Amino acid sequence: MAIGAPKEVSALRRFFLEPRLPKHRQYEALRAYLVEGRLAKDVARAFGYSLNSFHVLCHHFRRETHPTFFLSPRHGPQSQPKKSAARDLIIKLRKQNHSVYEISQILKDRHSPLSPTGVREVLKAEGFAPLPRRLDEERPRQPRPTVEPVANVRLFSLAPRTFTTRCGGLFLFVADLVRLQTQKLTQAAGLPGSKMIPADQALRCCLALKLWSIERKSHVMALIADEGLALFAGLNAFPKKSYLSEYSCRIDHRKTARFLTAWHHCIQGSKLLPAESFNLDFHSVPFYGEDPMVERHYVSARSRSQPSVLVFLAQDAGSHVFCYSNADLRKGEEAEEIFQFIAFWKRAHGKLPSHLVFDSKLTTHEGLARLDAMNIPFITLRRRSPKLLKEIVLLPRSAWRTVELDVPTRKYRTPRVYEQTISLAGRSLRQLFVQDLGHEEPTILLTNQRHTTTKALLTRYAQRMLIENALSDAVRFFHIDALSSAVGLKVDFDMALLVLASGLYRLIAQRMHGYADAQARQIFRDLIDMPADVTVSDKEVEVSFHRRAHLPILLASDLMEKRIAVPWWDGLSLRLTTYDGRQNTSAT
Repeated sequence: MAIGAPKEVSALRRFFLEPRLPKHRQYEALRAYLVEGRLAKDVARAFGYSLNSFHVLCHHFRRETHPTFFLSPRHGPQSQPKKSAARDLIIKLRKQNHSVYEISQILKDRHSPLSPTGVREVLKAEGFAPLPRRLDEERPRQPRPTVEPVANVRLFSLAPRTFTTRCGGLFLFVADLVRLQTQKLTQAAGLPGSKMIPADQALRCCLALKLWSIERKSHVMALIADEGLALFAGLNAFPKKSYLSEYSCRIDHRKTARFLTAWHHCIQGSKLLPAESFNLDFHSVPFYGEDPMVERHYVSARSRSQPSVLVFLAQDAGSHVFCYSNADLRKGEEAEEIFQFIAFWKRAHGKLPSHLVFDSKLTTHEGLARLDAMNIPFITLRRRSPKLLKEIVLLPRSAWRTVELDVPTRKYRTPRVYEQTISLAGRSLRQLFVQDLGHEEPTILLTNQRHTTTKALLTRYAQRMLIENALSDAVRFFHIDALSSAVGLKVDFDMALLVLASGLYRLIAQRMHGYADAQARQIFRDLIDMPADVTVSDKEVEVSFHRRAHLPILLASDLMEKRIAVPWWDGLSLRLTTYDGRQNTSAT
């Protein structure tokens, strides 16, 4: 019983004279009537009963065999059935030098489970001391984690052998990696490497995580023993999570920028980037730890501001491929990032971007004036200020004109538009008020395209939502929200890998009939996530895919039965094939 402050005597007296609990009140009423000899009507009035109710209470009390007014303590079980039943077997097994974990497992196998803690308590009660620590050789044989070899390119072997890999679909990317000469990326960017894991192999390892949709670097441990993953990278074994986690620590933003520039040089001449227009946007990668250096940004998925790493992304509007990223951003630098992208594009392609589409928060009015002065066409939203909303409300109905959009799948195809020319930050811009576009509030567009039709402007801005779809795909498949670090520079390299991975997936999509507009996660599910039997011979590496429902799509592409010399396999050729009905013979 807890001890508190002493009570007044009057309060103690009221405890007996004015009982609150029903049983206590019944006890005191019966005691006053039977022991103190008070009249029934006086007792009933004193304790709040009617006279008839009190007579009923007395009637039940006289006939109740064992009246219960006081609680008797209930003792817990005085025996332990599980321990008692297993006690003899536990003692017998301990005399055979079995540990508590082994004894617990044996008891579980004999359908009398007892936890290791319970076994330990029984042994302690019987006077057994803990066993001394034993060597691995002294322990009973049981399944244990295997020790996989250390990744070392000097131990990489192309000796003839046959094995099955879960990651067979990764070899579909080899043709494009060879054709684009991606080994030049590491040289141009100056990516770090070592004698055991050179820069080329390190890049392919990091890229494999993105291509195979591995959410976190620690999750690679489930595939660490897969020979196919190591063969794709050109190593004897795939690096462990510790190496993959610390690799980006040696890459600063300048190397990442050179890396992206080199990637653009690699894909020049391909149809991957039409470069006719670009969608620009920010994305906040949530951070759930505690780090004072991580700033708070607005996270649209949660509709709130929280600690996060801000990322700038640029997407080609024609191919829906990410072409630029930057996660080395701090608060106050957002408005200038669009000009960093312009400078990057000019370095990589020798010209300015042809067209930009973005929302109102990407830059300032002064930034829009700079874009207009640079003769870069753009379309952007303008924030709905109370003054602008009032101006829209006061417009007469005759001032609006209806435009029909040539988008058959769109629900709202006939918006009403009012157009005017305004002066903003010293520049003359074209402003459009748009209603009936599917939003409760009117949409306000700003552009410096003075000769483009209204229909074309509205149609193009509506397509900006494609970057939202691409971001959704990147979050769900490439796991860009699985924050790799609180350090922005590490996230920066992770986003650069996103640019490469999205481009490689788009190249695969262009080869597959019916998948030109498919998102990466659908391509992975149907075509990439496929096991295969790999046969290494003196002349080639044959990757034979297992039979799957979507295998005919691969067979119809130009990748199958085509020999490709792979530089990181000492010139050995890769040939992709599939099951031909013959019985495979395993080789060592």
